[in-house]
Amino acid sequence: MTLIEELQWRGMIQDIMPGTAELLAKETVSGYIGFDPTSDSLHIGSLVPILLLVHLQKAGHKPFALVGGATGMVGDPSGKSEERNLLSEEVLKHNQEGVRKQLSRFLDFTPGKPNSAEMVNNYDWFRDFSFLDFIREVGKHITVNYMMSKDSVKKRLEGETGMSFTEFTYQLVQGYDFYWLYQNRNCKLQMGGSDQWGNIVTGTELIRRKAGGEAFAFTCPLITKADGGKFGKTEKGNIWLDPQKTSPYQFYQFWLNASDEDAKKWIRIFTLLPKDTIDQLLVQHDAAPHERALQKKLAEEVTCFVHSREDYVFAVKASEILFGNATTEILQSLSEDQLLQVMEGVPMIEITKASISEGYEMVSFLADTQIFPSKGEARKMWQAGGISLNKQKIPADKTHISSLDLLNNAYLLIQKGKKNYFLVKVV
Repeated sequence: MTLIEELQWRGMIQDIMPGTAELLAKETVSGYIGFDPTSDSLHIGSLVPILLLVHLQKAGHKPFALVGGATGMVGDPSGKSEERNLLSEEVLKHNQEGVRKQLSRFLDFTPGKPNSAEMVNNYDWFRDFSFLDFIREVGKHITVNYMMSKDSVKKRLEGETGMSFTEFTYQLVQGYDFYWLYQNRNCKLQMGGSDQWGNIVTGTELIRRKAGGEAFAFTCPLITKADGGKFGKTEKGNIWLDPQKTSPYQFYQFWLNASDEDAKKWIRIFTLLPKDTIDQLLVQHDAAPHERALQKKLAEEVTCFVHSREDYVFAVKASEILFGNATTEILQSLSEDQLLQVMEGVPMIEITKASISEGYEMVSFLADTQIFPSKGEARKMWQAGGISLNKQKIPADKTHISSLDLLNNAYLLIQKGKKNYFLVKVV
């Protein structure tokens, strides 16, 4: 398959300019995607543009990642219903460094390679570009009629909040990025999300009118979820690529919990697995959907791609702790950070060191910590074998909790019934 054929099979192309496939087939092409530095971490919504650049580079072409230091100061109206808060230069610089560090995980920036990835910042060419120069050099080539015809502009003008002149000019700023890269880096291709099509086409038009050149573009569909929920969002917010913002375990769980319909679509988009492997996985999944082989492979591939094989192994181990038959030994092998990562969201209760120094009577412990509302209920479930300590059933002859039971010298994991966990911290 050619690059475009593969991307189409994967469901990663929505709009494409005529001649783009032919260009990619006949020469080594430099292509770029812009990344918005509104945070110091990208989130999983950024994985599609990242993967487009990865596929581009794998096919022998040269990827450019543009970090929008200048456009981040303006705000892109595409797909948004209201004006975005503008960020200071200091915050943008911090965010750019975070994005730069993350992108270096996925693309080969080795100097000297003909198709080594490069990172550029549009602030570098806008910093000394005066307003008068901009309207002379750029504004005169694009009519207001042309700018007003874009869907992103129309929707905002028809809304209650309207649109500021700042955001109205965004498509000219992004268009000039493409023009600058065309002139200075021989960049003939721009890619992005389908909501960027209007801005991207403005760039190709500026190249045609100002430089007499020809440039090309394609966009990928915006990712949706089968249940109508917003992709990449959970009750806790965005799923980030930064392990400090979203732990590898939580990251793994997001993909593992994909619906069958979403998993069938996402396995093509978010992994680099070849077609034959994916076709076999789909057959395997349809034969036994309850085994969730597709979701497991999806979660494995994306977690290893974004984090590491070690993080994936830990995420599987962590899943066994909460949802499988993990042993006490597995629990004891976790560091404190790993234990807290797995137990995020589990109710935490604190007790004092003094209370267990000479042993804490079992029934009193279960009631005093309010794991059970009364000693009677605690005793009844304990004697029925319905309570586990550190993933082991508490036998009837174990009458006290002691410091010997602690994980990491500070924690106890109590399981009440099949699904109710409590993390007890000794302070």
